[in-house]
Amino acid sequence: MWYNSAPMKLLAIDRSTNLLSVALSIDGATSVRSFDEKGAEKVNWTVSVRDFMAELGIDFSELDRIVVGMGPGSFAGIRGALAFAQGLVIGIKAKHPGMAAQPIVYGVPSAAAIAPGSGLAAIVGDARRGLFWVAAYDGARPVAELHLSAKDELFAAVPEGAAVYTPDGARIGGVLGEMFGTRFAGNRPPSAERIAHLALEHSETLVPEPLPIYL
Repeated sequence: MWYNSAPMKLLAIDRSTNLLSVALSIDGATSVRSFDEKGAEKVNWTVSVRDFMAELGIDFSELDRIVVGMGPGSFAGIRGALAFAQGLVIGIKAKHPGMAAQPIVYGVPSAAAIAPGSGLAAIVGDARRGLFWVAAYDGARPVAELHLSAKDELFAAVPEGAAVYTPDGARIGGVLGEMFGTRFAGNRPPSAERIAHLALEHSETLVPEPLPIYL
């Protein structure tokens, strides 16, 4: 966990689904906002982030860290969020070259932000082309590397006894419910609040110089 004499200001963003999730954590106190990315909101999502920050009275130049969900999920959304964060940092550094501290961009797998944080959980997503992506966590600790599975291999690919969550319930919730029964815990999109928590409390999940997780 980071510590310095001033409050840590961390902005977390996830756009791996059609739900833009934003969280601002100031010394552990977190404010959260979600936007359903449809129509004009999808085009103007950066304005939504700007307005969220303005409502909280925080300028982007005050940030210490920007943490972005890396996916899997919408490649365009993830890539856009990472580009926004990286471009923002370049602009801040150009505008404030004498600042003692500069924001740094990190990534966190969005699948980790779906896991509930306690107990054994498997995250299963729709990788299209008849494939599923699978990751598993015991709390915040990964217990199975992210990998692809065909439908007929999926049951064996999920750790025994794991609760099963998906960010793609509309597309594969029926398949998962039929396959896993009461172990299927339902649709659960990644949360920027959870990303902020992982960044602050489990820094081993942070990925420097992040890139989209593309399957």
